[in-house]
Amino acid sequence: MHIGFCGLGRMGAPMVRRLLQAGHQVSVWNRSPGPAQLLAADGAQVCATPRELGDRCAWVALCLFDADAVEAVVFGPDGLARSDSLAVLIDHSSIAPDRTRDFAARLSQTNGAVWLDAPVSGGTGGAAAGTLAIMAGGPADLCDQVRPLLLQAYAQRVTHMGPVGAGQVAKLCNQTIVATTIAAIAEAVALAQDAGVDAERLPQALAGGWADSTLLQMFVPRMTQAAAPPPQASLGTMLKDLDTVADLARRQGTPVPVAAAVGQTYRLAERRGLGAADTSQLIRLYDPAGDLA
Repeated sequence: MHIGFCGLGRMGAPMVRRLLQAGHQVSVWNRSPGPAQLLAADGAQVCATPRELGDRCAWVALCLFDADAVEAVVFGPDGLARSDSLAVLIDHSSIAPDRTRDFAARLSQTNGAVWLDAPVSGGTGGAAAGTLAIMAGGPADLCDQVRPLLLQAYAQRVTHMGPVGAGQVAKLCNQTIVATTIAAIAEAVALAQDAGVDAERLPQALAGGWADSTLLQMFVPRMTQAAAPPPQASLGTMLKDLDTVADLARRQGTPVPVAAAVGQTYRLAERRGLGAADTSQLIRLYDPAGDLA
């Protein structure tokens, strides 16, 4: 297939490489040209505008930071919605469900294209390995059409959750669990370290018990290593998603006391200058020296 892709950040770039490796022809657009030029060396075709991308490709995927970025790329002066050729938009961004539903309706009215919200989980490692989990919202038959493409390229599982916006709700549930678990792991690591216990042994000690999890096995080593690891997902991105969780919960009247409290921990980390750091660096809030530089 000839597939378009907008947004070539930490997640988008490895996803495009997976598409190329699967044998697809891929055209790309990115706000800053550098990442697009790097992918051009791997065989991607670079477009000057999102509209040009839509003119070339009937199917276009997005992986952008927030809803404002999605709106600008789709509905801006040179946006995807200006193209009559666009038929399917697959949005891998993590944005609010109500914004997703609004965008889907606007796109349908503008040129008849169909929106599939398909946020991902698994981090940059999952994108590079092709093992992402995708939660999809939109027409079930469209999800069935798209699933083989995504499974072939960068996902190990695509689950249809319901109508447009349902995928984004599932992603917010994912982020609620992930963010609160990482915060609990950071507290446990700090508790062990302050007690003079080797926190690096926690994954081994807790393996197979109720506290064991993929996150425990992944994040304790990242929290206890001497040098901060390269970001797979940033604290600032996690805070953005927790703010979206809080907004959805407020609209629905859903009590989320744990997520609300954890959100303040991530906000403190961002205030301390850690917004761009890997989520594992939440542990630095517990540094007794207080040096977060």
